[in-house]
Amino acid sequence: MTLLPIPQPYDFELSLTRFREWSDGATVWHEDALHRVVAGTEVRIEPAPGGVRIEPGSPEAVAEVSRLLGLPLDLESFRAWAREDGVLSQIVERLAGFRPTLNPLPFEALVVAITTQQISLRAAAAIRGRFVRRFGVEHEVAWEFPTRERVASAAAEDFLELGFSRTKIAYVLGLARSDLDLDSLDGLGDDEVVAALTALPGLGRWTADWYLARHLARPAAWPAGDLGVRKAVAAFYADGRPLTIPEVRSMGDRFVPFQNLSAQYLLAGARMLG
Repeated sequence: MTLLPIPQPYDFELSLTRFREWSDGATVWHEDALHRVVAGTEVRIEPAPGGVRIEPGSPEAVAEVSRLLGLPLDLESFRAWAREDGVLSQIVERLAGFRPTLNPLPFEALVVAITTQQISLRAAAAIRGRFVRRFGVEHEVAWEFPTRERVASAAAEDFLELGFSRTKIAYVLGLARSDLDLDSLDGLGDDEVVAALTALPGLGRWTADWYLARHLARPAAWPAGDLGVRKAVAAFYADGRPLTIPEVRSMGDRFVPFQNLSAQYLLAGARMLG
């Protein structure tokens, strides 16, 4: 067992709401803890004073759980900066202890984004759950997310019964079979990451922006094309007036240098606070 310290305040249940509401089987809320398979071993993550306990606590588990729980995000600086914004300061205060999570693995992060394109989070999680059980490996509570190699060797017909549209089948298979080195993206600038991802079929700017935000934890990621972000920005900053993607993208300047965390908190505020 390993104790992973997390900067306080930290609310375990509040921060992991997405996994309690929309689990896909790879990261599972079970008996007041989170379960996930890391390097072939299922780990249990539960709250502890000052952080979380990881059992078993291998170096691989600590590294992946640290990213999953959003430790690369600089919340302390963001909270200090947000005090100067009348809207964000109220959201941060009311969501005390909230820390956005990240998608810890690059292939998984992109499959999550593809399955979420143009459908609800709940519907996407259900489809992805069938995908995880079809191509992943079952453990006691959670399933190991399917490997890129396993997916690349699958046939398109294998996806039809899982609820994938034919276009999304092509996108997932195209990603899995591409020669793009996903691990190398971490060393590229934001614009280079966007260019590399959008060169693949079905991976547009929306997917690239969320990859920057929820996998690479880039501070300047601003998913202006996301409908939820647009609605949240409109609700909190435009009296509910519908905003276009260019309008929301230009409004990102207001949140420099914390566009990513601003988007995450605005989404959480719209969903949890109304």
